[in-house]
Amino acid sequence: MLFKNREKIIENGQTPELKKIRGDILDILTFALDSVNPYEVVKSRFYEKKINIGGKTVDPSDFENIYVVGFGKASVGMAQAVCDSIDVKKGVIITNDPNDKVRGECVDTFVGSHPIPDQNSIGGTDKILDIIKMCGNEDLLIVLTSGGGSALLCKPRVSLKDLQQITDLLLRSGASINEINTIRKHLSFVKGGQLAKFAKCRTVSFIISDIVGDPMEFIASGPTYPDSTTYDDAKMIFKKYDLWQKLPSGVTNIIDDGVQGILAETPKKGDHVFDNLSNLIVANNEIACKAAEDKARKLGYKTKLLTTSLTGEAREIGVYLVDKAKNYSKGSGKYVFISGGETTVTIKGSGKGGRNQEMVLGSVECMADTDIVFASFATDGIDGKSDAAGAVADGFSLIEARKKDLDPAGFLKENNSYNFFKRLDDLFMTGPTGTNVMDIQIIVA
Repeated sequence: MLFKNREKIIENGQTPELKKIRGDILDILTFALDSVNPYEVVKSRFYEKKINIGGKTVDPSDFENIYVVGFGKASVGMAQAVCDSIDVKKGVIITNDPNDKVRGECVDTFVGSHPIPDQNSIGGTDKILDIIKMCGNEDLLIVLTSGGGSALLCKPRVSLKDLQQITDLLLRSGASINEINTIRKHLSFVKGGQLAKFAKCRTVSFIISDIVGDPMEFIASGPTYPDSTTYDDAKMIFKKYDLWQKLPSGVTNIIDDGVQGILAETPKKGDHVFDNLSNLIVANNEIACKAAEDKARKLGYKTKLLTTSLTGEAREIGVYLVDKAKNYSKGSGKYVFISGGETTVTIKGSGKGGRNQEMVLGSVECMADTDIVFASFATDGIDGKSDAAGAVADGFSLIEARKKDLDPAGFLKENNSYNFFKRLDDLFMTGPTGTNVMDIQIIVA
């Protein structure tokens, strides 16, 4: 069962109809997550011992040895699919889940930290580089990339302490993931296409996207894809968010050396390091949202897929989505509105939560006394720095909050969405799901 507290979430519905809707939402989200199962999406690329890469095939029997490396929240399932499909000589993956590992002796599993990298991330990355350096001209390298890879694949140009400090600053700043990963690329030896420099053999990269629009150069900071960003871009982002003066000298020195051309830029489009490399996206948010739409229809709802490119400040986007559902659904029967993407939270308080929980909290007051139910779900099972995957609220949530002396505006001011929904027992508790295709919102109105 995906949702460990499924029965409690359903029980919190104040009417039989709300209980049913809450149960339906959980079923819709479960079906959506199943559609981007990392094992299945990679396994589907293997047919009769051959690898399908976007209409073309690669025959593993043409190569002397096959090596596998992977990094990200979906790396265990992805690697298991490869090992179950073809003969792998050796491999290394880095995941964030200490309770999951690749079965068999050919692939070693390392556990790093996310979203702030740690020494284990660096140690696992060194082992990945050892594998890549083993590859000869007659070998095949399969690279498995998924969300979270920016923290887990880590070989920094600065000290780990400095990298941890600036990562925390960036995550709190409200910077977009593309902006954060632009900086990560230029403080790394392996991101921004640089991992490709170490591979001297045919390379196939399977990618599960966790970024709006599926830009391969930003997913896990694009280790196998040409980089269009520069050191100048990285410096401008630091200044945009008033962080430049707060940085350790080791960081500013690296960026300035890059700006002045003392350090080489990341590999760009047309660089020969990409000549023998194929990148292919095998799962993304759009696949999950369309699966959610299919499930909702089967449950008897009318559906509307609003977008799979949702961005913006989480608390504001929540209100926007609820208002859109209110206006669209007047007099038109029961609808399920589906959206996906990745919002941001500008942290000003000292509370606990994540963008999905904050999105729902921001809309609690505008849902009061309506028949709307709103859920927002992080597909990796980890919303922000919390053990929850998101939250659900409905037209009775404000009433229930007031009974417990909970002021939504006060909790929102402190970015304390987790403790608000914990008191209401309306958090989604799943644990790590083993995949990551951003977030999904479900509104029933």
